[in-house]
Amino acid sequence: MTESPVLRLEGVAFTHPGGSGVSGLDLEIAPGEAVALIGPNGAGKSTLLMGVLGMVTLTAGRMTVASSEADAATEASTAAAGPRRTHSQDGMIGFLPQAAELDPDFPISLEQVVMQGRYRRLGFLRWPGRADREAVRRALETVGLGDLARRRFGELSGGQRQRGLLARALASEPRLLLLDEPFNGLDQQNRDALIDTVRGLKARGVAVLISTHDLELAKLVCDRVVLVNGTQLAFGPVADVLTLDNVQECFDGVEVELDEHTLVVPGHEGH
Repeated sequence: MTESPVLRLEGVAFTHPGGSGVSGLDLEIAPGEAVALIGPNGAGKSTLLMGVLGMVTLTAGRMTVASSEADAATEASTAAAGPRRTHSQDGMIGFLPQAAELDPDFPISLEQVVMQGRYRRLGFLRWPGRADREAVRRALETVGLGDLARRRFGELSGGQRQRGLLARALASEPRLLLLDEPFNGLDQQNRDALIDTVRGLKARGVAVLISTHDLELAKLVCDRVVLVNGTQLAFGPVADVLTLDNVQECFDGVEVELDEHTLVVPGHEGH
């Protein structure tokens, strides 16, 4: 029996209070599948990710982040007419933001940073237990930083800090992982480590949605691509969607080149 998608968007629109947003979203991500999210600056990529997290208003369509048929059935039986949002339990979604919010000068270890990913499971009144410490250890091993657990976070390289924040997202043991431009500023060693990490997560059945301009990532680890520019323009297998015609349409008349690894978009600084 085919597993249900971890994320399904059906005619979805997400809108900021100021009116900007993204619409016409029809896509799904299965367990163990990675989808690349590609579009120019201001296209709505981050809005889409924030919408999945419940941080931006769902103004049209239906979104399901499903842990079981019962979750969706319960929501459907009680929801009023109009846009619907069905979420599963806390910890379902892990998120790596585009910009780190941690001050590298703050005296905190990498292990303590990753433990933050357990807080939603712990609540306010519980101290981390054996299961939490084991989840942190596994997350650090997954991103290849197990031997640096006690190192002060600010002493790590930029790429290592990025991988540490990814470990924090993984510590919640999510079924869906959202990555917002995870390759920005990474050297080759850390890029390779991130690619290996995504492959390993897919093998474990984690669904991954990656906002990126890095075609190497899309080609090496992603199964499908969604192109957006205010609205969804295309969604499908990488080879079918990442054509020059599709990408030029997505970037709205800006001259675009496709080399082996990256979208070259004059005036967009690769974003």
